[in-house]
Amino acid sequence: MDIFNQFKNQKYLNLETFRKSGEGVKTPVWFAQDGNILYVQTGANSRKVKRIHNNGHVNVATCKMDGKVVGSWIPAHACVVTDPEVYLFSNRLLGRKYGILKKMFENQRVKKSSKDIILEIRMNE
Repeated sequence: MDIFNQFKNQKYLNLETFRKSGEGVKTPVWFAQDGNILYVQTGANSRKVKRIHNNGHVNVATCKMDGKVVGSWIPAHACVVTDPEVYLFSNRLLGRKYGILKKMFENQRVKKSSKDIILEIRMNE
């Protein structure tokens, strides 16, 4: 089975990032997929972003809204998107997938003066 197929038609991704101690922290997030690349939008000051800056190794699996894993864990590498074209492309993918809900969450962050970033997660083949 193609490991990337488990992400098709799924709404939630469980993203496991790692503390400096090596302890894993699992977080359910929305995502969009483009081949073997997953994109996640999150607050720039979130702890998962800080952990990824320290260690880009992550694990990903499809999950339910509550974080209960329904797919297989896959090792991957995550980084913050810095290319403006990739940012726009991934933001459009997320917008197409989540529509009005995405806009509502973005408006909440604007009210809190929180900046959003996009994470690029490349799954190991």
